Amino acid sequence: MSEDGGTPHPPRIDCVLVCGGVWHDMDFARLQLLTLLAEDERVRTRVFENYENVEAIAAADILITYTCDVTPSLKAQEALRDWLASGGRWYALHGTNSVLRLLTDGPNQGLWDAPRWAPLMMDLLGSQFISHPPIAPYLVTVADPAHPLVTGVEPFETSDELYHLETHGELQVLLETVCNEPGAGFAEAAEAPGRHPVFYIKQHGEGAVLYLTLGHCRGHYDLQPLLDWWPTIDRCAWDLPVFYDLLRRGIGWVKQRARA
Repeated sequence: MSEDGGTPHPPRIDCVLVCGGVWHDMDFARLQLLTLLAEDERVRTRVFENYENVEAIAAADILITYTCDVTPSLKAQEALRDWLASGGRWYALHGTNSVLRLLTDGPNQGLWDAPRWAPLMMDLLGSQFISHPPIAPYLVTVADPAHPLVTGVEPFETSDELYHLETHGELQVLLETVCNEPGAGFAEAAEAPGRHPVFYIKQHGEGAVLYLTLGHCRGHYDLQPLLDWWPTIDRCAWDLPVFYDLLRRGIGWVKQRARA
């Protein structure tokens, strides 16, 4: 029964969406994710460009992030840890696990480094981005076909950033891929070849993180100030129906833990 004595109604779901950072079309990603969240009228979403509103995170039922090179403060990382420990579910997308620094001297001058400046954040996420080869088609395969998040998903090809990851802790890998060439422009590029998770779960007690590495996007202006004009509009996996299927499945998964 509702508080006003009327008919029962479904409970509200409070969502925090963190969407911000560099070198990606954050406007496009933000709009797509908000559109998907709006498919469920129960979901009320607050949007931020970083993780520093720890009060909003603590009050959220669900968390969704699409960032690149946005590193939370230690206070925010601890808030995320505590929120997960309390049973929160976090759907982390694409570059959420990236920390990047352009090296200006030494033997790797001009290459991008992945400094280990946020070990708590990467432990929470279960991985850290290290490098990727040039964007080109690659095959994504199903690692755990019995899991509901990927039941019925067939292997598919996508042109996207194939993430070479340093993993942290035990992961339940749902989708994976094989990298056959080194990364391009990264200090640790030579270590890229091998098998890497694409879609996985990392448990944190009653809470959990669901991570999907796909979803690069870039518009003409998104490399400023490094490059004034990028010649193409890149949508990568966003052009594939299977990617939206995975997004919807992931949003459904985080909502399963929403407080009544």
